[in-house]
Amino acid sequence: MVRNVKVAMLSALVLSALLLSAGCSTAQDLRELAETLSEQLQAVQTAVAEQQERGATASPRGRGGSEMEGAESLAVALAPAPTATPIPADVLNRLLAEEQVLVNLYERVNPAVVYIEVRGSRGQGNGSGFVIAPDGYIVTNNHVVEGASRVNVIFADGTRMRARIIGTDRYSDLALLRVNRTNLPYVELADSDEVKVGQRVVAIGNPFGLAGTMTLGIVSARGRTLPEPASDGGTYSNPDIIQTDAAINPGNSGGPLLDLRGRVVGVNTAIRTNNVSPFGQPSNSGIGFAVPSNTVKRVVKALREDGVVRYPFLGIQGAVRTADVAEDLGLPIQEGVMILGVRPNGPVARAGLRGAVTDRAGNITEPGDVILAFNGTRLRDYDHLITILVNTSRPGDRVTLTIWRDGKQRDVTVVLGERPD
Repeated sequence: MVRNVKVAMLSALVLSALLLSAGCSTAQDLRELAETLSEQLQAVQTAVAEQQERGATASPRGRGGSEMEGAESLAVALAPAPTATPIPADVLNRLLAEEQVLVNLYERVNPAVVYIEVRGSRGQGNGSGFVIAPDGYIVTNNHVVEGASRVNVIFADGTRMRARIIGTDRYSDLALLRVNRTNLPYVELADSDEVKVGQRVVAIGNPFGLAGTMTLGIVSARGRTLPEPASDGGTYSNPDIIQTDAAINPGNSGGPLLDLRGRVVGVNTAIRTNNVSPFGQPSNSGIGFAVPSNTVKRVVKALREDGVVRYPFLGIQGAVRTADVAEDLGLPIQEGVMILGVRPNGPVARAGLRGAVTDRAGNITEPGDVILAFNGTRLRDYDHLITILVNTSRPGDRVTLTIWRDGKQRDVTVVLGERPD
């Protein structure tokens, strides 16, 4: 009762203030408003004091009464009650639908994702993989099984089996395994050429040995390249790599990167980071890389049929984007890639192409031939050239390179070699 009286009086006071202030426009009005508010405040204080006296008489202190009861009750009455921010029904339904998509995706795909244990010359290790066919074929990274003398595969249901390595390809960092088991759940490979930057993607794997971990992100970029070491001491580029911010850590290697339909768009293979875990392993910083699914299709087909992947070879030893050097060299073009060096007796050398001349400091003193197009496709940069070369041609193919030399454009035919092992 006391609380109700106080709340009612305070409400009346506030309402009076609002009504008075609504029409207040002069100094005289303000003075009159102040006097009115002062009188009403005094009335409220008097009423509160009277209520406290009656409350003290009716409620002995031994039963919880106090001189501060009135003030405390008023404070409680004025305290805002915590309430949840209401979510519009359409928004909530959309959020629940998106959540269910992810739940459903995990339940469908996780049985096809495997935990891989490796023993070999490098000791023990682990990674991830996924089943691509019901008759036991499994894809993972080459670096997961490289040097392995024994490979064990553990399925989501806990079944453990020994796997046989069908073939590996270190240039794409892919490997194909097989287990003696049929009717396996498997995943579908998407067309990675259709992947868009900003598209949501999901990674499922075993980071730091934590089996069946799912993370969510987006495609951050496309067309990246990753260097892979060559036997001659140089490097080759693994082209058309997908970049993602979905959390990928050691142990995710070889696992799938999926679209929201549950189709594989890439194989998680590497991260770029300066972060290190307490165990000395690199950890996620939001920049991960996945080998595109179309590369997986090509490599798996070659490994199943031939046990090896054959790559076309131009014999270019270094190139630079023309736009980066055109002004310094006085070139009237901005497109294509300039050849820095050619491999002696390699395909482009036999076709008569020339590299740039450089001084001891590595500065270009005379420009090399500029490759403008590959079989009619105009080139943006060297990474673009490698992507087209690997994805559209084979060793022994005759291809046409459109080049710029001495102020003129010309076409040159090159017979592709096979990349040295």
